[in-house]
Amino acid sequence: MNEAVKTLRIELRQWRQFAALAEELHFGRAAARLHMTQPPLTQAIAGLEQALGVRLFDRTKRSVQLTPAGVALLPEVRDVLNRAQGLPELARAAAAGEMGRLRLAFVSTVGFELLPRWVRAFRQRWPQVALELIEATGDVQLELLARGEVDAGMVLHSPGFLAPGLSHARIASEPFVVALPESHPLAEKSHPGLVALLNEPLVIFPRRILPTLHDAIFALYNAAGRAPRVAQEAIQMQTIVNLVSAGLGVAWVPQSVRQFQRPGVVYRSPRPARGQALPACETSLVWRSDAVSPALAHFVEFAEWAPPKSG
Repeated sequence: MNEAVKTLRIELRQWRQFAALAEELHFGRAAARLHMTQPPLTQAIAGLEQALGVRLFDRTKRSVQLTPAGVALLPEVRDVLNRAQGLPELARAAAAGEMGRLRLAFVSTVGFELLPRWVRAFRQRWPQVALELIEATGDVQLELLARGEVDAGMVLHSPGFLAPGLSHARIASEPFVVALPESHPLAEKSHPGLVALLNEPLVIFPRRILPTLHDAIFALYNAAGRAPRVAQEAIQMQTIVNLVSAGLGVAWVPQSVRQFQRPGVVYRSPRPARGQALPACETSLVWRSDAVSPALAHFVEFAEWAPPKSG
């Protein structure tokens, strides 16, 4: 491709001259519309045709008509000019965070109820911001944030315990409940005793993905003088609940997991022994304070405005 064509692609002035003449089919009227005299317009059109290597207009002393090449080119040029006219407004909207892209990571527990509600409300408020949702465990989210591959994340953690170096807003707080096989004798009680539950095999997530919550659950066993009997580890809460339904053990899960209704599983709120407190968890929106785009600033404002949900 020669240099002249490359230049034409970025000089809208010449395409405007072509469009004006194509619509007026008269050099004098087109020149007046463009606020120029006729000779420079004639030269500009001749230069455009020479650069393209095709005739765009058939000219006689009495008339100007588009050639087939000019007819084919006109709607494309109009489209380019219309889109170019919208660029300033697009730039202003992007700078104001009214449009753009927001990459949001989230843990599976948020996907049961909170995330769908938030996405719907955010899209109603900022419909031109494209939300890219990425489900990931907490440890993976921290890596994605560090590499700049997501803009923010929704992470699960013990109350008050968050990774250092990140800005955050708490968006939910809820207790843990126990998932039990439906056929288990303790499932018959609405509030089974804690001591009996601590004797059961345990299905739990690996410590690396939720270290503060893993430690809180183990601390509950240790405070009762028990050592957890881990029957199986699994990463996703849905998988943990499925393993419970298969009879592999019981599992401590956030209360929001109740939304995942798996046949063969029931959820119960245990009755703690005197002086014992059951573990709880929080969900927080986290982001890097040195990488806040306008769209992310709107989402953070939205998260801080929405009252934290308590279980």
